[in-house]
Amino acid sequence: MKIDGLTGNIQGIIFDMDGLLVNSESLYWQANIKAAEESGIEIPHDSYLTLTGSDAETMDQFYRRYFPTKKSRDYFIKRTDELVWKWTDQGKLRLKKGVQHALDDFQAHDVKMAIASSNYRSVVEHVLWTTGTRQYFSFFLSWDDIQEKHLATKPAPDIYLWAAQKLQLPKEKLIVFEDSSTGITAAYQASIKSVMVPDLKPPTQIDYDHAALIVSDFDCFLEYLKE
Repeated sequence: MKIDGLTGNIQGIIFDMDGLLVNSESLYWQANIKAAEESGIEIPHDSYLTLTGSDAETMDQFYRRYFPTKKSRDYFIKRTDELVWKWTDQGKLRLKKGVQHALDDFQAHDVKMAIASSNYRSVVEHVLWTTGTRQYFSFFLSWDDIQEKHLATKPAPDIYLWAAQKLQLPKEKLIVFEDSSTGITAAYQASIKSVMVPDLKPPTQIDYDHAALIVSDFDCFLEYLKE
């Protein structure tokens, strides 16, 4: 598959998942608000955006600021995950605009596809089976894999380097799709070209510097391929 301006002949694609393939970041935001309200903790609604695509240090700072005890923090995280799982089963989780078309197009071009997510293995599996997209991907990597392999989390390049190794393709034959600045930085540090499809947060100047292309959705990317 030729993508002018990115690389030569693309043979493999590595995707993030939350906020990129599915609308889960919006669901997590809503679940964060509900979980905090149930606990009687007042947090400005826009503060939850801090958690979107953030690194471990930023998340720790958020929790230290708003949660006085480990118990209250753990309940907030557990309740958030429960709500998103429930809403997923209720049909509130959906593929983002153009994702189905893109997956079909990439598959038709015999492009190998994989997922490199920071979410739990059980959640990635739940999302893939719920959306009916598991068959598109050769494999997926998750938080569980990061822990088992003792990898550094995004923005470190570890998970993308490992995914590239598992795909058995040179970096110049790969691209990464990401929605967050943290993920774009990880791909950049892995020396793999990236395409950003922003979700809840707009791209930063660093994203413009590091990403090969920034588009509003996957339909726009497919249109770019036709140009």
